[in-house]
Amino acid sequence: MQTGQFETSIAIRTELCAIFVSLELSRTRWLITSLSPGGGEKMSKHSVLGGDVADLLKRLAELQQKGRSRTGKTYPVVVIQEAGLDGFWIHRTLEKNGIESWVVDPASVLTSRKHRRAKTDKIDGETLVRTLLAYKRGEPRVCAMVRVPTRDEEDRRRICRERKTLIAERILHVNRIKGLLFAQGIGDYEPIYRNRRARLEELRTGDGHPLPRQVKAQILRELDRLEILLAQIKEVEAERDALLNVVSDSMPNPASLIVQLKGIGAEVAAVLWSEGLFRSFDNRRQVAAYAGLAPTPWQSGSVDHEQGVGKAGNPRLRTVMIQLAWLWLHHQPNSALSTWFMERVQRNGGRGKKTAIVALARKLLVAFWKYAVHGVVIEGAKLKAA
Repeated sequence: MQTGQFETSIAIRTELCAIFVSLELSRTRWLITSLSPGGGEKMSKHSVLGGDVADLLKRLAELQQKGRSRTGKTYPVVVIQEAGLDGFWIHRTLEKNGIESWVVDPASVLTSRKHRRAKTDKIDGETLVRTLLAYKRGEPRVCAMVRVPTRDEEDRRRICRERKTLIAERILHVNRIKGLLFAQGIGDYEPIYRNRRARLEELRTGDGHPLPRQVKAQILRELDRLEILLAQIKEVEAERDALLNVVSDSMPNPASLIVQLKGIGAEVAAVLWSEGLFRSFDNRRQVAAYAGLAPTPWQSGSVDHEQGVGKAGNPRLRTVMIQLAWLWLHHQPNSALSTWFMERVQRNGGRGKKTAIVALARKLLVAFWKYAVHGVVIEGAKLKAA
């Protein structure tokens, strides 16, 4: 018996009575792959236009009707889809219509390790159905299902992410203005100062002449765009600060607690909350793994070494934690974690600071989680002066 036939037959003999469906999503069409009770080993496939939710629900209802006509019983529909650019609106729509829906991390689905493997929507759809069957049977570590955030949690992320985008655009405009002026022999102009326009009128080139007309006109247009960005950044930061003061059920949110620690500003606290601490974790290993800061050992026979952190989690949270680890050493030098870092580096003769700072970032994130969620005080940490 071939391997594929064996896996399919095992899946069909399971006691889970449901219609298992996978969705392969694209802009033009959605491929629906289903395995129904009484339908044998063959998986049926249908397609609908991309974005046509009404046709999708109609197809799912037809699958239920066919299963009822074959077996005389009505089976629930269980749907799986990969996390991607479509977000979670399809998942929420299915759940709103009483359909069990799952979103899987595509990187966690097992695939062939051949150098050249066949990959089509048809193959991927069947793979997702088999993955869903194994997951519903309770097989451990078969895949990683995504914890879908609520609408408010998903929307709250936009504040810090938009600010980061605006800051990057601001840097581009500032560098462009400075580059134009440097080519004229001017290197002491700061576009983000409030007197930028008055200062621009006073500038003289390196050989003592006023700015050329076209150069000055281009800089003025750059300043127009820069001022729009500065206003938008100020608006986003006001929304962020208001978010830190939100109180629910007479309890402050974790960000308002973290921002009280010395060396941590509003932006870092908001990122920690919106990107990580809003979730519920069972233990510290899950916290570190979500940020991609968990170690990845490589053990096989006599080979045993560490490959570094996994980097499979939230990249925004991981980046902030690495930056915060360096800041923590400066602003909280007497804390237990800073002492641990210094002792470890000294044991290595001053080497391995980059490796140690990643370990410190992981310990810090776990400490913030315990402090903000469970009220465990960070040993030796100082609060800001009132």
